[in-house]
Amino acid sequence: MGEVLVKEKEIVIPGQVLVKGMDAFPGSGSYRDKEEIYSSRLGIVYLDGRAIKVVPVSGVYMPKIGDMVIGRVFDITMNGWRIELNCTYPSMMSLKDATSDYIQKGADLTQYYNIGDYVVCKITNVTSQKLVDVSMREPGLKKLSGGRIFKVSPSKVPRIIGKKGSMISMIKLSTGCRIVVGQNGLAWISGDLENEFIALQAIKKIEDQSHCSGLTNSIKEFLEEKTGKKIEGVEQNEL
Repeated sequence: MGEVLVKEKEIVIPGQVLVKGMDAFPGSGSYRDKEEIYSSRLGIVYLDGRAIKVVPVSGVYMPKIGDMVIGRVFDITMNGWRIELNCTYPSMMSLKDATSDYIQKGADLTQYYNIGDYVVCKITNVTSQKLVDVSMREPGLKKLSGGRIFKVSPSKVPRIIGKKGSMISMIKLSTGCRIVVGQNGLAWISGDLENEFIALQAIKKIEDQSHCSGLTNSIKEFLEEKTGKKIEGVEQNEL
């Protein structure tokens, strides 16, 4: 991967050299200038194969194609639903992107999604004017019923989810809660009140300590103490 000049999870500043050489390639938050890769923001370094990315320490959500997000329906038009995504940019879910059903012209669209409903959807397009299109035509995308919505820092979402979903899976397994975390910083949880509280405590702990090494093991110990359940198969070096 060339000469890596920083460590995993190290905090870096804009303009700092991260890698020398042509073997690596820049991910989000970094850029190449000749044979060196630089940080473009204040953030935390993550190595992902040959890619090097810098996750901002804090900041607002910027929509990206392919992101799985949670949104709230705030308006219904003849053409579909307008969805608020916890960012400054408007988003639209068209009739064809909302359901596989054939919707007749003039149909009551509230029978599908009403104002105030929360949905798990995927961003399919972001225009140069920052107009966002979302879809629910994939497995796992759905309207959320029951439970409660809470917010997390969008920049901490990768840490909360963990490598291949390891961190959030550990929380769900130990508490028995159903949890969905959107890339936009909106999240949903459903479970009994005691376990919801434990899960939310664990997520808050991840947010507060996202820059710390050994975080997975720390969260594992916290969950085992709070739930009284032993968690097996979690490696300390996981994200």
